[in-house]
Amino acid sequence: MDEATPLLEVNNLHTHFFTKSGVVKAVDGVDFTINPGETLGIVGESGSGKSITAMSILGLIPSPPGKITEGEVIFKGEDLLHKSERQMRKIRGKEIAMVFQDPMTSLNPVFTVEKQMMETILAHEPVSKKQAKQRAIELLDLVGIPDPRKRLKDYPHEFSGGMRQRVMIAMALSCNPSLLIADEPTTALDVTIQAQILELFKKMQTELNMAIVMITHDLGVVSEVCDRVMVMYAGKPVEYTETSHLFDRGKHPYTLGLMNSIPKISTEKQKLEAIHGSPPDLRYLPRGCSFAPRCKHAMESCLTIDPALKKIDTDHYVSCLLYDEAKKKVTT
Repeated sequence: MDEATPLLEVNNLHTHFFTKSGVVKAVDGVDFTINPGETLGIVGESGSGKSITAMSILGLIPSPPGKITEGEVIFKGEDLLHKSERQMRKIRGKEIAMVFQDPMTSLNPVFTVEKQMMETILAHEPVSKKQAKQRAIELLDLVGIPDPRKRLKDYPHEFSGGMRQRVMIAMALSCNPSLLIADEPTTALDVTIQAQILELFKKMQTELNMAIVMITHDLGVVSEVCDRVMVMYAGKPVEYTETSHLFDRGKHPYTLGLMNSIPKISTEKQKLEAIHGSPPDLRYLPRGCSFAPRCKHAMESCLTIDPALKKIDTDHYVSCLLYDEAKKKVTT
């Protein structure tokens, strides 16, 4: 595949859940691209639509009540939304792999790690059981699990949280995917294990030229591993740019709120700034900007106009009326 051609292109993606109490607009107009060998971070509070975006890409939305109502998911030139379930099963695990948030619930507790890893390999690769087992041993060794031949016979509960996460990563990498989606892969891990997991992602990416979508609420993780970042709020992207641009000159009030809530290394006493209020109920989104009720910069127009994601600088997109107003003042 040509390096200049995006590996994945998501255009105007909408995923809604039709419930008795109303339509939950979990993903409501998401656009992004990711190139081979690149890492894209998707950041936001719980309920912002990060994981549902990933599940939509993989075709794992439970239906009913969920439904992708609009959009395109172009992977290697083909729209995944037009693929049958049988075709998607061939892509999942082989072309696109996912590391889920909680390895304990993602791994089957009644089967050994060996059985689960071999099942994935045999489903996608034309190899014998002996070859699949050897591949599983090599992968466990690759992700830093000691004595992999012996540990292959263990059950998930016999591994620590960090080791289970490594097993999940090994399974995800078993068929050399072009794209890895990692959903909160370092949540509930201590900082030492977190650093090891992130280093492992970097190593695997370099060796396989694999693209990664890193879903997280941790801006520290984003600064460590991501090339570009998309900040989501209430099912929509509110800022999309290179990681260095976000930290040097983030623009959206929500982005700034997230960054101001992170403790800074300083000898001076400091007070953390919280983002006041709570995320909106996705069944009853406000008429205008979804962040307006929590935004200290909100104008009257913010309560009635829902801003689109607009380019404000080279590779920097923001959905905020503040920058529309600034442009008007410059041009008049």
